[in-house]
Amino acid sequence: MKNKTYRRYWVLSLCALLAACAYPIFMGVKVIAKMQALGAVPVEDYPKYVIPYAPIALAVILGVLLLPLMQKLLGKLDLLFGAGVSLGAFFLAERLMETKILVQTQELVPMESWQMSLCYTPPELYETRTWEAVDILLGGYSPAFKLHFYLISVIVIVTLLNGFYGFGKMIRTGETGRKKALTVQSAASIAFLGMCIWACFTAFYRTGELTVPPVSAVLMAAFFILMGVTAGAFVGSFTLGKRKLIAAAFPALCGALITALMYVGEMILLSGNLFRFGTGFFFEGFGALALAPADILLIIASGALTLLICLRLNRRQPPPETA
Repeated sequence: MKNKTYRRYWVLSLCALLAACAYPIFMGVKVIAKMQALGAVPVEDYPKYVIPYAPIALAVILGVLLLPLMQKLLGKLDLLFGAGVSLGAFFLAERLMETKILVQTQELVPMESWQMSLCYTPPELYETRTWEAVDILLGGYSPAFKLHFYLISVIVIVTLLNGFYGFGKMIRTGETGRKKALTVQSAASIAFLGMCIWACFTAFYRTGELTVPPVSAVLMAAFFILMGVTAGAFVGSFTLGKRKLIAAAFPALCGALITALMYVGEMILLSGNLFRFGTGFFFEGFGALALAPADILLIIASGALTLLICLRLNRRQPPPETA
């Protein structure tokens, strides 16, 4: 019975994943077909953020496809090897698409260069916006900008697989100790992925200038915090039952660190600058340090929220009362 439930879980998970990933996979097939037919993808036919989402979809599908094999052969190391294979597939597919597919603008540019421009201004504003001196023009490509690009991708892949593998193992073994932690982390992962997709299609309503509108500031702040919480909850799902320093403080530190790394990636993208959530002292960087008080508060907030979640997950339930 348990094996039948496990197989049903795997098949349903794979089917749901294939349905959810149909569009990014279609985008990937579309640009490859355009490249084969025309030698380049016309910019008007370029699907927004085909990278990294087509490679991400491919990686997660592969990881879930291998789930029964990994859990049968590798036991406690199933997620480590499953995620390793998936990440390898992601980086291979991502790199091939970045370098082998060209986008036709005023000139032919590799997809990775065009993708970089989308990180700070939507393509429809590329010709009409007012450029600031600190902006990176399309020709000023630097591969270092992909630090945060890849960081987001790795977090999405690994945390989603942790949910699939974790619940699969619960069904397989009957051990439910990680159920709440996996539920919280999976919910955070799905919410974070949703915000990533939202950002891809709207760039969170930025105008291309460094000082963003209020709605952009709120959404970007939520994105940064949720990213840290997702990573922290992932770590916390493996530290359950340990001493508080390990069970809660360590995941909180990891969550804050991930948010800080996202800021580093943004600084690389913007030549040492950051998007500003407003004007005044609270939103201005400290001298040579690009981080403003508002940015530091967001980093702390991601760690603090992770800490509260992990403390809650590790709270011991009182023993049942006896009659």
